Amino acid sequence: MSGHSKWAQIKYKKAITDAKKSKIFSKLAALITIATREKSGDPNMNPKLRLAVEKARAMNMPMGNIERAIKRGTGEIEAGNLEELLLEAYGPGGKAILISAITDNKNRTLAEIKHILNEYGGKLASSGSVRWMFEEKGKIILENKKLNEDMELKIIEAGAEDIKTDGETIMIFTQPECLELVKQKIIEVGLEISDASLDFVPKTTEKISEDEKENYEKFFEALDDQQDVEEIYSNIEF
Repeated sequence: MSGHSKWAQIKYKKAITDAKKSKIFSKLAALITIATREKSGDPNMNPKLRLAVEKARAMNMPMGNIERAIKRGTGEIEAGNLEELLLEAYGPGGKAILISAITDNKNRTLAEIKHILNEYGGKLASSGSVRWMFEEKGKIILENKKLNEDMELKIIEAGAEDIKTDGETIMIFTQPECLELVKQKIIEVGLEISDASLDFVPKTTEKISEDEKENYEKFFEALDDQQDVEEIYSNIEF
């Protein structure tokens, strides 16, 4: 499908071992803690936290884990010196990559990500050299394919900018500030939301060969396995 390629959407649909689930829960907990710290521990008043909690629940993360992560964000539990990183990079063949990470040790995280990039023929980019190729958007994925013209019009009136389909799922894109309004309208018209997130969407995309695809899948797998990496965005089409 033409457009945004987000590795997490592929990754989260794969079978997940207990060890992998533990790592995902750790990443989600860090995301919840950071979101709480930025604004508040009330998901109803904090859209970023609400998205993080929804994703955690979709992954069947225990409520106790979610509550502890929120308490770390509010300061009720010691959380360490967590910080968010948005790293700009070039992947194999020079394709644009954005890597979102949350870490309590920036130097360690940078060193490990650099190692993975070098191993696959990529490299970190200077600040601003890749970020301009992406726009921050709200993205909603629907698995219910019964989107008729009337529903589509109501969703667009609520703030949807673009609606795309690959024949299996429907993707709806919004401005970040319109994401919650569009989500509510989608629920009102009777459609089921599979996933909702704030993403970096490439302004243009590049097609890759089958050989490049295989290499990129291994590359993204290695990045995703790094303990601090939260999301990976690219301008490639699989």
